[in-house]
Amino acid sequence: MHLLIEAADRPALARGMKAVGARLARAVNRIFGRTGPVLADRYHMRVLKTPREVRNALRYVLLNARRHASRLSGTVRLDPASSARWFDGWRRESPAIREVLTEALERPVARARTWLLRIGWRRHGLIDPADVPGLG
Repeated sequence: MHLLIEAADRPALARGMKAVGARLARAVNRIFGRTGPVLADRYHMRVLKTPREVRNALRYVLLNARRHASRLSGTVRLDPASSARWFDGWRRESPAIREVLTEALERPVARARTWLLRIGWRRHGLIDPADVPGLG
């Protein structure tokens, strides 16, 4: 699971991640009829400090499924299990974006609060949904 998270400080991040882990464990355990912890390790944290770092992280997180696809067809599809359909930094000319934007329902993700995640990363260009992180 890859997440980009904004937090006021380390304790706030720790509390938030603990809550995410607990909620995920309850959901997985309910689905599989089991009990106990689900995540064996803690999270890896990296503070993003520049617009380019934030853009690269957004690209990696939102397009990670394309990176791991065994076969990349000519058709661009966004990962339906991601928040990609609510992301407003795509290059709009893509048919894949028009398709998911027409399907977008209520927004389940929080809007960015920090300058880096709202505006700063855009200095390096919008993200192409046909891109494949880690290739090329």
